[in-house]
Amino acid sequence: MSRPHDTVSVEGPDAETYLQGQVSQDVAGLDVGGAAWTFVLAPNGHIDAFASVVRDSVERFSFLIDPGYGAALEGRFRRFLLRTKAEITLREAADLTVLADTEAARIESGVLSMANEIDERTVPAETGWVGRAVSFTKGCYTGQELVARMDSRVAEPPRRLVRLEVSGARRGDLIVVAGAEAGAVTSAVGGVALGYLKRGTALDDAAEVGGAPATILGLVGA
Repeated sequence: MSRPHDTVSVEGPDAETYLQGQVSQDVAGLDVGGAAWTFVLAPNGHIDAFASVVRDSVERFSFLIDPGYGAALEGRFRRFLLRTKAEITLREAADLTVLADTEAARIESGVLSMANEIDERTVPAETGWVGRAVSFTKGCYTGQELVARMDSRVAEPPRRLVRLEVSGARRGDLIVVAGAEAGAVTSAVGGVALGYLKRGTALDDAAEVGGAPATILGLVGA
């Protein structure tokens, strides 16, 4: 799934140690050439960024993030870069074209869009990506407390991201389940969509989106 992206690189002898305290993924465990998904969190545990991190070399890591969000991620990393031997660079995407087939593949895979699935209130547990983007063994990092607390309590988050099968849906369309408003579509193309459903919504009940029948395919990450 090839999508345009901004690239934020962190390079230097302290890059690995610095990033271990800034991102949710265990970057020290990445081999050179390896890649993984990660969150970058605010101190309150809400999501600042969702990106793929690639270990380019022993001392260089590159974060691939949706176009238009690289500058914010660069600024977030620079904010805590005190007495650290590492340099941060930003390369912005030149081509912003996203093909419909590529967007459909993203939605079917449940990959988060910074513009659509993430806002200032989103926490990792809602997205279905904790199992793939969070390490619970590497030690402390910014925003860890909320993630660990929700995991240890096996607490259901306020809302959950689901995949849907529905024709003609658009971002912002209401999702109605068992006759009651339960959430809204965040991304849609063709016959597939993503959307958040509020806590307690039954996934096997009859659903509609914008008045059209819809099938809830399941939770992202399940």
